[in-house]
Amino acid sequence: MPHAADRLQTSIETTGSIACVGLDPRPALLPPEIIAGALEEFGDTALGVATAFLAFNLGLLDAINGHCAAIKPQLACYEAYGSAGLRCLEQTVAYARKLGIPVIADGKRNDIGSTAEHYQQAFLGSAPGLNVNRVPGLGADWLTINGYLGSDGVTPFLGPSPSGTGVFVLVKTSNPSSGELQDQALATGAPVMEAMAALVARWGRERVGACGLNDVGAVVGATYPAQAKRLRELMPETIFLVPGYGAQGGTAADAKAGARSDGRGILVNSSRAIIGAWQSTKTADWAGAARAALEKMNLDLRG
Repeated sequence: MPHAADRLQTSIETTGSIACVGLDPRPALLPPEIIAGALEEFGDTALGVATAFLAFNLGLLDAINGHCAAIKPQLACYEAYGSAGLRCLEQTVAYARKLGIPVIADGKRNDIGSTAEHYQQAFLGSAPGLNVNRVPGLGADWLTINGYLGSDGVTPFLGPSPSGTGVFVLVKTSNPSSGELQDQALATGAPVMEAMAALVARWGRERVGACGLNDVGAVVGATYPAQAKRLRELMPETIFLVPGYGAQGGTAADAKAGARSDGRGILVNSSRAIIGAWQSTKTADWAGAARAALEKMNLDLRG
């Protein structure tokens, strides 16, 4: 299969965008007409919510197609609605893949041994059937994972290189309390996040694609640009998935602080500012508002 980093870099070059749109639907973000239609058909049920989410997501995907490098559905938004929510997630990912948009499943999964293998099968691969068949999983291109169990909790997600899929490992997250652990000094004097960065670089060292980047990425928040520059020194071949831009206070310069000298290696996420743009701009054209917000983000990041 084509290398995951190469496919992502191709998407960046084709669209001219380093933006990743977070498809994190919530009832409070849904336009009134979508809510009304779902209520009329299925009532105020999990199926009704999932139906509304799907209509919203498909409209958003049509609007942003060709103008972002990837999408990132937050799995918790769908899992909260049980089997109906998961079916919506499957259909959303299938439609994104039909459009050719790379998909990052944001689940921050972590475990060891066969349990980690099952997570890999569920989101990136396929599971064994009852006989000789394989049962396909979600079909995402990338999955966010928590590497703080060490190699035992990461290597089952990787598979052979190139496997066609990749992972983004939490290294320096954008939340205010991340420093309670990630900034703490080890006996060596280096912070925990730097130890994690060294592991990420090691895990990805033999997995570099033609674009010069590997398929073991790192989550590095835009809210900590100084740390991002240091982490780039430790992970020169790693793609940074950058949350924290916009709503959390990270600027375009902050978001791009971890870029390589050739400008590659960063993917900047924005969720509510794009999918909820119709509310902030007070327009009924929710898809058009999302597209406009994405274009504004692209211009900001290019500048």
